[in-house]
Amino acid sequence: MTLRQPPKAAPVARLAKLAAGTALGLALVAALLAPWVGKAHAEAPVAPVAVAAEPASSAGPALWVVKDADSTIYLFGTVHVLRPNTQWESPAVTAAFNSASDIWFEISNPDDVAAIVPLIQQYGVSPATPLSSRLTAEEFKQLDSAARVLGVSGAQMDIFRPWYAGLTLSLAPLKKAGYDPASGVELTLKARAEAEGKPIHGFETIEKQVLLLANLPEDIQLEFLRSTLKDYDDASTELDAMVDAWSSGDVARLNSVTNQDMKVEAPDIYKALLTDRNVGFADQIQTLLAGSGTAFVAVGAAHLAGDDSVQAMLEARGIEVERE
Repeated sequence: MTLRQPPKAAPVARLAKLAAGTALGLALVAALLAPWVGKAHAEAPVAPVAVAAEPASSAGPALWVVKDADSTIYLFGTVHVLRPNTQWESPAVTAAFNSASDIWFEISNPDDVAAIVPLIQQYGVSPATPLSSRLTAEEFKQLDSAARVLGVSGAQMDIFRPWYAGLTLSLAPLKKAGYDPASGVELTLKARAEAEGKPIHGFETIEKQVLLLANLPEDIQLEFLRSTLKDYDDASTELDAMVDAWSSGDVARLNSVTNQDMKVEAPDIYKALLTDRNVGFADQIQTLLAGSGTAFVAVGAAHLAGDDSVQAMLEARGIEVERE
């Protein structure tokens, strides 16, 4: 992937929030830290259980449906990292999920630590170019301070490539603010699907999602890392706004908070993270529609917001999409 020019700092910092919050698959959040945090903590991570989520106090997040004579496909936008007490599940979402015979996520194995470890070893570390040689002493001190929130140290992270360090550290202020990958929508729904014996499918692979960031040019990766460090203290504020818009079903505000700045100021990253992937999601949903049965599709909410959304692409192909 070739980027024409480095995007401005704000959209690069937003990359971290999109990745953790809505745009990328949960594997890059839930499984990302396991090789390192696991060394610092003896206890095993708490796995999600197949219980109902807190019911939404209002209409809840948006839900869409696509139908033909013998197929029904529900489209639900998710947030990958949430506070445990976030209310999001509406009666409409529950009914749609219960009616589906098959469940589709961005990736089928969002909690598969074993799958991501070799990818991080291949694409996420670079011992020959340690971060301490690329950051100022003050920046590396900031990195070490943020890393300790996650139970690791700057020394342990020194071999990380900038994209991996930036994404890892984007989780530290979210953890500090009470966000938890185990409370994200996908793990909740995946546990329930497994308990009910529903087949689980993925539109993408973990490797494809890792490469979205690993293939960024090094200068963009470094700006991403520096922006994450610079905005560390305020990093949860924007995700709070994203979650508020999402949980209340305000798709226009969600698009404004998550997508618009990046679309204007970092069009190449926007294309790689959202537009190109939305085309792939729309292609596969159209294939599902050509079959039969009922499917529940849950992808990051940013993919279902704005003029370049999956719904807009389906409608451009003559497929009617209705909001439930």
